[in-house]
Amino acid sequence: MSESPTMRAWRVTTLGEPADALELEEVHAPSPGPGTVLISVAAVSVNFADVLLVRGKYQVRPELPFIPGVEASGVVAALGEGVDGLAVGDRVVAAGIGMLAEYAVVAAAAVQRIPDGLADAAASGILVAYQTAWFGLHHRARIKRGDWVLVHAAAGGVGAAAVQVAVAAGARVIGVTGDERKADAARASGAEFILRRGGDDIAARVKEITGGHGADIVFDPVGGPAFVASTRCIAFEGRIIVVGFAGGEMQTMSSSHLLVKNYDLIGLYWATYQEQRPELVSVAHTELMNLFERGAITPGVDSVVEFADAPRAFDRLGAGSAAGRVVIRVAS
Repeated sequence: MSESPTMRAWRVTTLGEPADALELEEVHAPSPGPGTVLISVAAVSVNFADVLLVRGKYQVRPELPFIPGVEASGVVAALGEGVDGLAVGDRVVAAGIGMLAEYAVVAAAAVQRIPDGLADAAASGILVAYQTAWFGLHHRARIKRGDWVLVHAAAGGVGAAAVQVAVAAGARVIGVTGDERKADAARASGAEFILRRGGDDIAARVKEITGGHGADIVFDPVGGPAFVASTRCIAFEGRIIVVGFAGGEMQTMSSSHLLVKNYDLIGLYWATYQEQRPELVSVAHTELMNLFERGAITPGVDSVVEFADAPRAFDRLGAGSAAGRVVIRVAS
């Protein structure tokens, strides 16, 4: 009997900071079961969710040891029983815990084809971030042409996606960034105005820029003081989309404030759509690929790290120093 094939994979053996928690190991390669797809991984885009997973602070807590990595690009290597609409050799993007390895098995519903013009590194970050932006702005916040949209962390992965998706919808975007390099990245994504976190009075400047109107939509992956500032400059019947708390402090508020200003507070966890409404995920992917083909969105890559140095990518993202996606190249 021949031995089962093996692969290299980064595994979390103990919860903590990535440099301490991640170990590169040789493990058995997975095989696809019914309704799943085996992907030969090309590149993994590191998300803040990955950092939280490794620290044990994410909504989902896999049993140790586990392979992190929630988003990747690659090629279909094999199909499980009952999988239709995909073929071996298709270039795809996929979402699901366990991507930071040479091969990954993913539910077929979590796999989407990508065009040949979308390179592996850029493609690896186009699913979770851009889908989060699309669902938040279009599906939940009902964005329309001319809306004022305030985007916190506008140079981060999901923030930059939100800027591009909002601009493509005809909105006017105010981006908040932490330094000049990130400000340049947010401008390149299409932000019309840039505010500096920790330097500008965000609420006052938004009201000034909008002529007293305020932000029709706020896209907030930061939380803490960013959220408080948003509640002070949200427009009448505005919408605040809460997508994360990268600043380390979860968003909290008094419900009485909602009544005073008549605005909506919208929570958005994209993975729920992947589980509950996969047909909407496919619709969103089609819309986003159309925007890519038109040149309306361009996934930005801050840096590419080789597979053997994967913990460095986690540290870079966790430190908040990246302007764009930090990508781990798996296939050479």
